[in-house]
Amino acid sequence: MRSVALAGKPNAGKSTFYKAATLADVAVGNYPFTTIDPNRGVSHVRTDCPCLDMDERCGNEHCHDGKRYVPIELIDVAGLVPGAHEGRGLGNQFLDALTNADVILNVVDASGGTNAEGEPVEAGSYDPVQDVEFVAEEMDLWLAGIVERNWESVERQSRSPEFDMDEALTELLTGVGATVADVAAVLRSLDYSDDPISWEDEDREALARAVRERTKPIVVVANKADVASEDDVERLREAADRVIPCTAEGELALRQAAKAGVVDYDPGDDAFEITGDLNDAQAEGLERIRGVMDEWGGTGVQTALDEAVYGLLDQITAFPVGNETRWTDGQGNVLPDAFLLPRGSTPKDLAYAVHSDIGDGYLHAVDARAERRIGEDHELTEGDVVKIVSTAK
Repeated sequence: MRSVALAGKPNAGKSTFYKAATLADVAVGNYPFTTIDPNRGVSHVRTDCPCLDMDERCGNEHCHDGKRYVPIELIDVAGLVPGAHEGRGLGNQFLDALTNADVILNVVDASGGTNAEGEPVEAGSYDPVQDVEFVAEEMDLWLAGIVERNWESVERQSRSPEFDMDEALTELLTGVGATVADVAAVLRSLDYSDDPISWEDEDREALARAVRERTKPIVVVANKADVASEDDVERLREAADRVIPCTAEGELALRQAAKAGVVDYDPGDDAFEITGDLNDAQAEGLERIRGVMDEWGGTGVQTALDEAVYGLLDQITAFPVGNETRWTDGQGNVLPDAFLLPRGSTPKDLAYAVHSDIGDGYLHAVDARAERRIGEDHELTEGDVVKIVSTAK
């Protein structure tokens, strides 16, 4: 399961985003460090369900009339303050909690209503663009600090005739969430000395930054866009490559209203329909949300999750089935499972994602749409329905 972490300064709306995306019961407050211990829950990314190509919808609990919601892990950690890499605030706890995340959503208060410490200030008196690089810089310095603290060990190892710089760096960096493949790719992109004694601070910082960029890429969430000036939102969108305008409070209100049966709304929709009785205050609130959705194409919560997983991580969704004609499993469930895989994955990769025994016993695969066998090196694409034939049951 892909893991997405919510990061940013205190009081930017991370916990509201988390609650909206999971409907979990978490503390939400207008003060710094509402979150102390990391919250971990299940949210979803949205894609088209293959059942749209069938005569009837699949009926899966994660399919809403052809809108398929694929589970991911969502982590909401303590707020980050300047100097977190040195332990300020809850910095060490925050950064440690991000070690195993695949991608980061940097939740920024687009309204400028909170300062760098997350303390409420007069709206518009703080420039939110200052927070765009904030999380990346703190994470880079945190990683650089880990590298620095362990560098003496690398220097000691270099005295051995069998010393290999790449192996030593791989051992060091896999301890902070990087894979062997990640480290190899990073080292190929850098010019560096094989003698650790000759490394300077800037060399270690460049290494840390490259590792963070590869293993912890960032999407900026311009939260509170419903109360932010249009100019501030536009400046945020210009300040980074991937910026999603968002109203986490609006999404939470819609999800709660949908749960209560007073609106027809699915996460990620660009509009909603009122289906129940509302008082004047509720109706007015929902109309404000509608205005924001009209401007930005939705509340931004689902868009941010989708951009992180399908956009930045470049994942695809594949649907394994047991029967290639009916698209069912052994119990007759239609399109029972959906798996996120890196683009370029093969049927055998999907087999291993289902279960290691299925992968070990892999024989061949069938493209269920075309009802034809596909090769082991065939690259899967978004929405593929695949039957895996394996010696394992």
